[in-house]
Amino acid sequence: MKHRLPLALLVALAVAVASVGPVLAQTADPTLAGRPPDDVTDPPPLFTFEQYPPSVNDNVVLQWDEELLQAVRALPPGPTVVARAISVVHTAIFDAWAAYDARAQGTRLRGSLRRPAAERTLANKNKAISFAAHKALVDLFPARQSDFAEQMSYLGYAVDGSDKSTPANVGNTAAQAVIDYRHADGSNQLNGYADTTGYKPVNTGDTVVDPWRWQPLRVPLDVGPQQLATTPQWSKVEGFALRSPNQFTTPGPDRLQSGFDPKHIDNLLALTSNLTDRQKVTAEYWADGPKSEFPPGHWALITQVLSRKRGHSLDTDAKLFFALGNALMDASIAAWAAKYRWDFVRPITAIRHRYKGKQVTSWLGPYKGYDKVSGERWIPYQSPNVVTPPFPEYVSGHSTFSSAAAAILAKFTGSDAFGAGVTIEAGTSLFEPKDATHPVGTPATNITLSWPTLTAAAKDAGLSRRLGGIHFQDGDEHGYNLGQRVGGNVLAQTMGYVNGTITG
Repeated sequence: MKHRLPLALLVALAVAVASVGPVLAQTADPTLAGRPPDDVTDPPPLFTFEQYPPSVNDNVVLQWDEELLQAVRALPPGPTVVARAISVVHTAIFDAWAAYDARAQGTRLRGSLRRPAAERTLANKNKAISFAAHKALVDLFPARQSDFAEQMSYLGYAVDGSDKSTPANVGNTAAQAVIDYRHADGSNQLNGYADTTGYKPVNTGDTVVDPWRWQPLRVPLDVGPQQLATTPQWSKVEGFALRSPNQFTTPGPDRLQSGFDPKHIDNLLALTSNLTDRQKVTAEYWADGPKSEFPPGHWALITQVLSRKRGHSLDTDAKLFFALGNALMDASIAAWAAKYRWDFVRPITAIRHRYKGKQVTSWLGPYKGYDKVSGERWIPYQSPNVVTPPFPEYVSGHSTFSSAAAAILAKFTGSDAFGAGVTIEAGTSLFEPKDATHPVGTPATNITLSWPTLTAAAKDAGLSRRLGGIHFQDGDEHGYNLGQRVGGNVLAQTMGYVNGTITG
């Protein structure tokens, strides 16, 4: 997002901060001044925290994080790829920043880029971070290269190779080392993250061979193309602090000797049978599907809010987002290892199989409310173009990402307090919005979702997937516990880099 101001105000800001180095940039391209944001190339969040929006006072770590999230919204790559992208960009940023810190060591080049104390200015940090972020983002999202160049121009930096300054070299060198390492990390980035395992689901969109295994759906239901499994190879990705993808084991779905305990299916059906407007908007808010930040990016957005609310410095955010990004990536590896190990059924298949030929209460689709249907026609409260994600159920990625992120944020900052929220205005539902044909829409009145703590937000994210008919209770709870362990593990590794005590 380009934080654009009238030219006169930009000049005034530049003069005011020239003696200490600008918060945003050394100079700004006057051709950008006063131009409104282009929501086609710079898509905003689906939901905003009104109290803490992006600001001209945002440090460059926040600005580049928002550039990353805009790229995700514009070119939705899926949750695992988003988690890795956040890790790559913020690791590059951290490694560039570490060159201007007395103790910190970069992840790839350790202290070899360290600059003397006289060079540790805000202006130099801004530039090194920006060049690192730009280089990493161009590698991850080459189709957005012009947008990233526009952000650099706004900040007053050239991307044509003419800038030979030390900070520019530090940023480019740090980022290239991270890029080179990650190109060979098992994600298969250079081949579009294509599967390298040969995974094939047991079931098809038309036939259920094993009712306890994941079924790729036809989306829209029954008529669309069959879902393709998302990144089955993710357990092969090199983690940040994980020693192996199964370092933190999960007990598996709650099974009886003869199969999955049917109480979970029954409980999920009961929970989703007649959602209130608050439950609906909770499911929608955390859905994180197309045009959103996906679950990992959602927590980057929350971290932006936390930074603005608490008034973080550039130094704090360089370290905090580094920890966050790697917690999200390790969470993606651990969760996806469990998903493809258990290859477990989604609720839509389980409910349809268990209640085939029996009457159940189901959402009927946008604006149609709830009523009795034959069990094999049950659907979750989700977008008709999504229905349920294209990968196995157990464990919940939302729960794993959210608890790992909340653990990192609370432990790194020393406080679980959050105290922010969003207001879903009447009739602005993603699935049932007010329009000419439906003058009320969902919700009928404004609803505010707020979270006093980061833990509360993480718990709500997990619950939302049950409300939305996406996960069973044990997938949610076991994912939450997995994320907690991943987050604690990442924090210990992070502090080794931050304090310069890392070995090996």
